[in-house]
Amino acid sequence: MSKLTIVANIKANADKIDLVKAELEKLIEITRAEEGCINYDLHQDNENPAHFMFYENWESRELWQTHMSAPHLAAYMAATEGAVAEFTLNEMSVIA
Repeated sequence: MSKLTIVANIKANADKIDLVKAELEKLIEITRAEEGCINYDLHQDNENPAHFMFYENWESRELWQTHMSAPHLAAYMAATEGAVAEFTLNEMSVIA
């Protein structure tokens, strides 16, 4: 299978921006060390600080799915419960 690109949009509740940002930052180093991770880049919207976006590339969907069941993601979910207003995830493939 070809490389998989993930675009994950996370919108924090206005009063929880710092918490969500700190918890997202904890994911970076450990995820970048995972098998199959090509890049794992966190962005924050310049005009809406509550909006975060991960741009990720993985060697395969299978390796990304392994990442999705990792303990550090479960810890993030627990730490940010009730702090995230909206979450969307898109699985993308390069076409050109």
